[in-house]
Amino acid sequence: MLWLSSLGTFGEALRIIILIAEVLLVFNLMILVHEWGHFLAARWRGLKVEAFYIWFGKPLWKKKINGVEYGLGSIPAGGFVKLPQMAPMDAIEGESTSTEPLPPISPLDKIIVAFAGPLFSFGLACVFATLVHFLGKPQTESFVTTTIGYVAKDSPAEKAGLKAGDVIKAIDGHPIRRFEGFVDSVRWGVISSEGEKIIFDIERDGKTTPVPVQSEKAAGGDQASAWWEGIFKRPALREVGITGKETPMVGAVQEHGPAQEAGLKPGDELLKMDGQTIFSRFQFSEHLEKNRGKPVEIIIRRDNREMPVSILPRIPDKWESKEAPRYMVGIAWHPTGARKLANPGIFEQVSDAARSMVSMISKLFSPKSDISPGHMSGPVGIGHMYYNLLQDTEAFLQVLWFSVVLNVNLAIMNLLPFPVLDGGHITMAVAEAIRRRPLRSRPLEVLQTACVLMLFGFLIFVTLKDTGDIFIGGKKAPKDEIGWLPKDQRKEPAAAK
Repeated sequence: MLWLSSLGTFGEALRIIILIAEVLLVFNLMILVHEWGHFLAARWRGLKVEAFYIWFGKPLWKKKINGVEYGLGSIPAGGFVKLPQMAPMDAIEGESTSTEPLPPISPLDKIIVAFAGPLFSFGLACVFATLVHFLGKPQTESFVTTTIGYVAKDSPAEKAGLKAGDVIKAIDGHPIRRFEGFVDSVRWGVISSEGEKIIFDIERDGKTTPVPVQSEKAAGGDQASAWWEGIFKRPALREVGITGKETPMVGAVQEHGPAQEAGLKPGDELLKMDGQTIFSRFQFSEHLEKNRGKPVEIIIRRDNREMPVSILPRIPDKWESKEAPRYMVGIAWHPTGARKLANPGIFEQVSDAARSMVSMISKLFSPKSDISPGHMSGPVGIGHMYYNLLQDTEAFLQVLWFSVVLNVNLAIMNLLPFPVLDGGHITMAVAEAIRRRPLRSRPLEVLQTACVLMLFGFLIFVTLKDTGDIFIGGKKAPKDEIGWLPKDQRKEPAAAK
């Protein structure tokens, strides 16, 4: 849909509207399937079904069919099936309209109906996982690698002696399979660490050695330029200053720049520079600055063939930036680099998603963890994630993969023993079975209402954080004006400082 942007303001507005419609379609499909599970189970067990709603709040649309009111609410956060024989949910669903006396149902019926929603969400995750298994999931090298690509200057990692090219085998005793992600990853291992020092098991020159690294929070993560920004900004998380190995790929070459004059083209991958293996685009930039205008011999890969290229970095002829002038080659890097399709197994996908959610919940309740409710997302954050994925060149595959993770998370979250959630209904049904008589209606109604208020308060809280990610965390720095002149128009550039 990127071609719509070429139509000007109208085309860009139309593209955004289509993307938002796609986000709502995908998001509501998951809500629909979850609530459909409750609906079918209720029909199977003979319960009275009064309403089936997507979203909460005052209805934007409603219609009664065969005694069931179907509708679309005005608050885009979930949905519900109105079952008056279950625990009272008047605060969310409204008062029951049934005038006929309804027979009580057994605790087993309540458990089956409550469990059906998460079960259907889990089933939908398996459907998406099956599609991902056969169609594939695009993965970048920097996502799946366990090799360090770059170590930031003066970072905890550099002070501990970590180097580009080191292979990370484990963190705090947990095996590592990838650099990014929420399970068995370098990123999660650092973020979820609880000690003052993080123990990296590093493989270097064929030997594995434990390296303790002092953890610290991201610089400025807890600081806000204005008091109100603290409401929207998320708390800082731990980091050590490393990124995963990547093979830098040229996204575009700037006109009249050194890269164009040397013959580099979009899609070229940079493998070596002056005999050194390139682990990161940051390493390449540092090498240019260190050599201050000396020719750099590069080995590139183009169309699966390797070839040498000599390039002479220089200071751009046009430099309008707050930063001091530096030696450059006129390359705009490809945002992702080369991607390959992986075909992870169905069980692997569902298991990884489940383990990541369980790990997240356990860290929320750990007193030594930096992870807090302020790092969680709600409907706005999830919608924003889908919005970004739908703009990817492999949007369909990316959305399928994320939907596996989201549906497993939805199933697990709803099974938590918290009143209002499905797990709360199951817990109360078990208590009813043990007592052999229903729980008292009035105290139960008060408890449910209190929990509804807590739930909506939490949704408001995470929505503020999600909004901050979009409008504060997503603020772009002023664009630098950098340009190059043809040879016959150039003047001798001033030396970089």
